Amino acid sequence: MKVLLTGAFGNVGISALEELVKRGHTVRCFDLKTKANERKARRFGGQIEVMWGDLRRPEDVAAAVRDREVVVHLAFIIPKLSATGVESEARPDWAREINVGGTLNLLSAMKALPSAPKIIFTSTYHVYGRTQNQPPPRKVSDPVRPIEHYSIHKVACEEMVKASQLEWTILRLAATLPLAIKLDPGMFDVPLNNRMEYVHTRDVGLAITNAVESDEVWGKTLLIGGGPNCQYYYREIVERILDAMGVGMLPEEAFGSTPFPTDWLDTAESQRLLHYQQRDLDDYIQEMVALLGHRRHLIRVFRPFVRWWLLSKSPYFRDSKERVRVGRQAKVAATD
Repeated sequence: MKVLLTGAFGNVGISALEELVKRGHTVRCFDLKTKANERKARRFGGQIEVMWGDLRRPEDVAAAVRDREVVVHLAFIIPKLSATGVESEARPDWAREINVGGTLNLLSAMKALPSAPKIIFTSTYHVYGRTQNQPPPRKVSDPVRPIEHYSIHKVACEEMVKASQLEWTILRLAATLPLAIKLDPGMFDVPLNNRMEYVHTRDVGLAITNAVESDEVWGKTLLIGGGPNCQYYYREIVERILDAMGVGMLPEEAFGSTPFPTDWLDTAESQRLLHYQQRDLDDYIQEMVALLGHRRHLIRVFRPFVRWWLLSKSPYFRDSKERVRVGRQAKVAATD
C-alpha cells in the first residue's frame, strides 16, 4: 500500500516505519530536514522515499499527499523530548501553527485529491486530563478534558479529522517512552502515585501498521496501550528504569504532587482489532541496558555526580531544600 508517514523519524515514527517497510508497503516519509533526521533516513537507503518539508507550507503538504492511499499523521510538537528542541508548552502559539494549522493543511490537501486517501491520526491519552480521582480504566466514551496546550491541540485535531469527510481512525496512545538515552526534567512532573499505562514504541508501530492494513478500524477511535500487564504506578516505572541504568531511585521530594494527565486504559477493542500487545516494560528496560552498553559501568562509577546532576534538574527538589533551609533558619531564630 502507498503510505505517507508524517513525523517519520521521531520516536513512534521510526517504529511505524520499520514495521511498514518490513511488510512491504511503499512509504513516503515527510519530516523536517535536520542532521538527525537525515542520519535516520540513511538507515533505510532505497527502501523509502523521503520528502523534506514543513506542515505549515501548503505546497509541501500537497506534494507529500499526492498518490497516497493512507496517510499516517504523527508529526506534532509535544510537551517534552520534542525533536525540534522546543516543547509545546513553552511556545504554544508556534506549536499550534504546526499542530493544528499543519493538520488542517494536511486534511485540505487530502480532500483536494481526485481520490482521497484514508487518514490515521495519532492522539494521546492526555486528552482525558486529570483523572486520578476517577476509577480506572479510561474508555473511549469518557469525556475529554485537556489541560495542556499539547492535548488541547490533539482534541482540536481529532475534531477536524472526524469532520473532514475522509475515512479516518484515531489512535490515542499511552506513554510511549523513546528508545534513547535521555532523561528529561519532565520526568519529575509526574507524582509517584500517578497511574500510568505504558506501551512499547515497537508495539505502537505494529498497531499503526495493522491499522493501515485493516478494514475494521475506520470511523473508530481506539485506545493504544500495553494492556493490563503494562499498567503501573509511576513509582514502579521510574524506579525500575533508574535502577537498570545504574542511577538508583531518586528521593520522593524530587517529584511533583499535582496529578498528571495519564491513567490506565481499556484496550480490549484495540487489541481485538490490531493484535499489537507483544512487549512490556521488561523488554524496554532490556533494550535500554543494551543501548547503554559500557556507559552503564561509567554511570555506576560516577553515580553520586549523576544523581546530583539529575536532582539539580528537579524544581521540586530545589523547592524542598529551600523549605528545609527556611525551616532551619526559623528554628534558630526562635531559640535566640
